[in-house]
Amino acid sequence: MIVGANGTGKSSIVCAICLGLAGKTSFIGRGDKVGLYVKRGYNKGYIELELYRRPQNLIVSREISVSNQSIWQINREHATQKMVEEQIAALNIQVGNLCQFLPQEKVGEFAKMSKIELLEATEKSVGPPEMYKFHSDLKNYHEKEKELENTCKEKSAALEKMKQRNERSEQDVQRYYERQRHLDKIKMLERKRPWVEYEVARQEHEEVKRVRDQLKEELKALKEAQAPMTRKIQAVERQCREQEAKIKEKGTEIKKITQECKQKQDYLERKDKEVEEVQQRLRMKTDEEIDRQKRISNTKKMIEDLQDELNSTMNSDHVQPEIDQISSALRKVQQDKGAVDSEKIDLRREKENLEKEKKNVMADIKRLEDMMHIKEGNLRNRFKDTYNAVLWLRQNRNRFRGHIYEPIMLELNMKDSRNAKYIENHIPLNDLRAFVCVNMDDMGAFLSEVRDKQKLKVNAVCAPSTSAAGRQPTRPIQELQTYGFVSYLRELIDAPEPVMSYLCDQHKVYDVPIGTTRTKMMIEKVINETQLRQIYTGEERYTVKKSIYSNKIISSNTQLRDAKFLTVQVDAEGRRRLEDQLKEVTANLQAVEARIAEFSERQRQLERKDNELRTKKKELLEMKSRRRQLEQKISTKHDSLKQMEMDTINLEEEERKANVKMKAIYAQKAKIVSELTQLIRSCLTQNMERVGFVLENTALTYQKTRLETECKESAAEQKMKEQQYTELDEKKRRLLNMCKERMKAARQMCDLDPSKNDIPSELMTAFQSLPNTLDEIDASLNEERSRESCFTGLNSSVVDEYKKRKQEIENLSEELNRKKSELENYKLNISQVKERWLNPLKQLVEQINEKFSEYFRSMQCAGEIDLHTDNEEEYDKYGIRIRVKFRSSTQLHELTPHHQSGGERSVSTMLYLMALQELNRCPFRVVDEINQGMDPTNERRVFEMVVRTACKENTSQYFFITPKLLQNLTYSDNMTVLCVYNGPRMLPPGKWNLKAFLRRRRRVQVHN
Repeated sequence: MIVGANGTGKSSIVCAICLGLAGKTSFIGRGDKVGLYVKRGYNKGYIELELYRRPQNLIVSREISVSNQSIWQINREHATQKMVEEQIAALNIQVGNLCQFLPQEKVGEFAKMSKIELLEATEKSVGPPEMYKFHSDLKNYHEKEKELENTCKEKSAALEKMKQRNERSEQDVQRYYERQRHLDKIKMLERKRPWVEYEVARQEHEEVKRVRDQLKEELKALKEAQAPMTRKIQAVERQCREQEAKIKEKGTEIKKITQECKQKQDYLERKDKEVEEVQQRLRMKTDEEIDRQKRISNTKKMIEDLQDELNSTMNSDHVQPEIDQISSALRKVQQDKGAVDSEKIDLRREKENLEKEKKNVMADIKRLEDMMHIKEGNLRNRFKDTYNAVLWLRQNRNRFRGHIYEPIMLELNMKDSRNAKYIENHIPLNDLRAFVCVNMDDMGAFLSEVRDKQKLKVNAVCAPSTSAAGRQPTRPIQELQTYGFVSYLRELIDAPEPVMSYLCDQHKVYDVPIGTTRTKMMIEKVINETQLRQIYTGEERYTVKKSIYSNKIISSNTQLRDAKFLTVQVDAEGRRRLEDQLKEVTANLQAVEARIAEFSERQRQLERKDNELRTKKKELLEMKSRRRQLEQKISTKHDSLKQMEMDTINLEEEERKANVKMKAIYAQKAKIVSELTQLIRSCLTQNMERVGFVLENTALTYQKTRLETECKESAAEQKMKEQQYTELDEKKRRLLNMCKERMKAARQMCDLDPSKNDIPSELMTAFQSLPNTLDEIDASLNEERSRESCFTGLNSSVVDEYKKRKQEIENLSEELNRKKSELENYKLNISQVKERWLNPLKQLVEQINEKFSEYFRSMQCAGEIDLHTDNEEEYDKYGIRIRVKFRSSTQLHELTPHHQSGGERSVSTMLYLMALQELNRCPFRVVDEINQGMDPTNERRVFEMVVRTACKENTSQYFFITPKLLQNLTYSDNMTVLCVYNGPRMLPPGKWNLKAFLRRRRRVQVHN
């Protein structure tokens, strides 16, 4: 047992054991680099460990420099870290196993170990050497077994698919050979067909040649009989040309006379139009005179009506005073309207300004709400359970008597987001996501709901009953500014009063200063002169402790982590100001709208009064101006009547003028008609002469046509026969070429020598069994091709693939048999290894459970452990489950970092390690300050169990480190108690004389 006050060097022994046995700094959980473990003010540190081993002890030495370099020695000889690790592993020392080596900073991590990790650590710590190896082998075997099973399934499926494909391919192969038979027959038919075509063409050529020669003789006889008829036709054509010249001459004369007649007719039409125009002008004059008489009559009637209305209209001299009175009232209404409009314009301008201000304030509030949503999103992504609890709380606040604040990270607001790293490094993450209650009963009810019923992993804290938010720092910040300090943590944040009270009470944010680079440069002076417990510089955190025994100041520093949750800045005070401003603006806006409504009503009343006055004034003005208007209208009508009476028209004179004009036009028409009659008579004479010439020409044309018809019949017959001869001659030539081409094609088709004319006998024999006509050959070809086309998608590759796949099936069958045999061997190995691993493991777990349960019963509590798995074949899912209960009213609950308190977890961890003690096969175990957080009763019980268990025979060495002890504890003769009291006022180790101290103690007892 190693006992000593905080800061005297107990944990230095633990660090020395870990680093001296080649352990990693991460196992200790303090500094991340080995150079940080060298004592301040020194360049090197030295560790020497002596381990019991037969036949010779093992001495391991390690020299560490501040530059993170190490020099290793084994038994005073130079060595490497790998050599040290091999020696340590041979002694079954595992400084990285929490079941064997549990530093102070790792106590909490033991409870965070998963069931699987706990099983592996237990196997390594107390199991036989081969147990963990068997477990690892089983996991590897199981993975390999699954791989082999999948491989066998894949290969079996592939083999079955290949067999099915070959069965289908076998039919295709048979169809391929049948198709080849059809192709051979098609090839033979195609070979014979050119020979049959040649024979058909040859016979056709002989027939065409015979018909052509016969037609040549007939054509010669027709040419000799056609010559006399051609001469008669030529004589008649000369006579026809002479008559056509005479007809053309008469036609020209007739055309000239016809044009003159047309000119005369056009002139007559123009004269008719002149007469019509004269008559139209006369009608218009008559209509105009009738219209003038009507207008004169209407004007006289209108003058009489206006004169009667003028006589009946009264005098309007008394109307003017009333008009003046109404005009005065109108001016007064207009002045009132102007004042109202001016007021309304001012109010509308004020309303627009208020609406704009309201819109800006609402935009600012929405921006702050968006920033709050970002903070909630960060909470949801990192702590889903806490976020769900926030949603539940918002819907159920009425269930609690006092106010429950949401997680501190939501309620907290940074005044400058650049300082968020200081708060996140100072306040633990569990507190940042904790709900803050002002009532203890509310906290119990809230945790019961969200933890026990909803199974959410959340934290909750209770604010102090007396507010600590206003506590003053031990020293004003002005005194610390000479050291580079700029502010305390409390001044960096805004938070509701209970949240700030909790932070001041628990984390002393009112008394932790923030420094700068200047502070870091003079850190030694700051630590010695300010006596501050915690200090923040730009990128580091310093923790300062003072030994109560030696008054020596001990400091440590850590690098600051980057901020993750508080970087989003929401100005809570600014938001409250904006909400107050929004209420004020809304109230002002409503007041302005009410005043606008009042002025609008006043404006409508003035409008109605203005309209009434204007209507009345209009009626009086119309009454005053009516008599004057009537007099003007009567005068205007008299002037118009005089003008119309002066514009009279003499219809008799106009009619006489029109008759004179028409008489002259009729005389001109009579002359034109006489000239036109003479021209028509001359045209008739010319037409009669032309008709005689035409009749003579028609007779000649008929005679010519008859002769030409007779000649054409003969010529047509001759032309037809010439054409037939040409066609037959061309056809003969084509058939001759066709015969040559078909002979050549037939020989090429049969691969015969062009110099030989005979067909080979074997080919003739093959041709005899085939049809002899083209139709029969084509029919056979179509039939064979149709049959061949039924075998689609077949080629020689089908046969090649069939043979290749058959060989692959044989190879795959052999490989599948090998894999199945290998799988059976793996299953057999798994069965054997499982039996050798699982049975001892179950016995080991049962033994641990017996001890664990016994220890818990002795403390009037209950606890048990078991081997837990969901599937016996999933060897990587096996784990050790620890379940405990510390109150009789509750059920057994699995040990987790969330369900039990820190003291309960420490007790459970300690008792589990005690249960492993007698089974332990490691040389020693180290447990550092595990009794922290235990209540005195549990601490006493646990200490007695440790003494009782660790002091038995045949158990491993046990290091128990503690800073405090209860009074009247039970000790054993097998215990060694080491008191660590390093400090500036203590004797150096070389001057420590135990015998002198004992003598002095005896003298003191004698005197007493």
